[in-house]
Amino acid sequence: MRKNGRGVRRGMLSLGAVPLAAAMLLGGQAHPAAAFGTINALGQHAEHERITRAALACQSGQGSDGSCFEPRSLDQVAGHTGTFGAVGSPDSDEITVTAAHCDNADHLARPGYPISREQASSQLISCVTHLQWRFGKGTDAASGVLGGDGAVAPAEVDLGKDCVFMLGIPGRGKCNAIEGFGRALHGVQDFYSHSNWTDRADPARPIGKDNPPGLQLAAPSPLLQLSRGKAPSPGAIPEELTTGCFSLLGGCSSRVDHADVNKDTGLIDPVTGATSGPTTPRGKTAGNFDRAVQGAIADTRRQWADFRALLRERYGKERGDRIGCALTHDSPVRDCR
Repeated sequence: MRKNGRGVRRGMLSLGAVPLAAAMLLGGQAHPAAAFGTINALGQHAEHERITRAALACQSGQGSDGSCFEPRSLDQVAGHTGTFGAVGSPDSDEITVTAAHCDNADHLARPGYPISREQASSQLISCVTHLQWRFGKGTDAASGVLGGDGAVAPAEVDLGKDCVFMLGIPGRGKCNAIEGFGRALHGVQDFYSHSNWTDRADPARPIGKDNPPGLQLAAPSPLLQLSRGKAPSPGAIPEELTTGCFSLLGGCSSRVDHADVNKDTGLIDPVTGATSGPTTPRGKTAGNFDRAVQGAIADTRRQWADFRALLRERYGKERGDRIGCALTHDSPVRDCR
């Protein structure tokens, strides 16, 4: 959502063990968020949480086969009432980190546009590199769910209390792994809201900075292959790709503004992913909100599949599968022997 800037969520609810009032002071912002939302207020409808649940929740009453998260474990990834979850955590302490949200990679292939294709591509590559770093930190931390004997370590997977994802504060092994993965997901999901990757332009208006062209491309995007650890080449980035310019201090008046391209807010069914009621101008155009949400859901599933594959590659199949099991199961000491 684009109003005064990205900000801290959930009123005066608690952020795990850290009061949200303290989070607001530490984050230095109290503005609404310029991204898919995670609260049910200020025009947001917990969009990040609902996208993540639609993508990664196990079917009701069924345990995880590794491709989905059981309820309490999913709470840590997606958040729930009173918490950010890992996917929402960049809006607590990376509010002004452009790369965490894939902003400012704006460009129009029109004479005189102030940002060149090369400059915009550099900004996008910075975003992908940042998300790859977060993804890698998650896989690095994931071995912490196991003890020296290779078995699941009970204290490292305990979810009696919610994980705290803030300011780099270390926690239990499961929390640390989920944090890296969830922070990467935030930027991946924002890419579909903040860019024109899946979009259509408004056919009733001329193409320009307030109505950038839509690429109408499929998801998952090949630009967001986080497990490879290699950023896309500038030549792989479409000429007409743009994300919105975002600044708390202004300076976007001559550029494609965040307000002109974002599809941040609307209703999402957390089970089916079905959408309704988009609220932003670009989101209301040509089904763009639904396109962004479905793209984000598809890429969220891709990222978890790639994360699991990287665990096997990094730690070996048996150990990697046990780690993946521990991350997705609510009773991993019992279920992941």
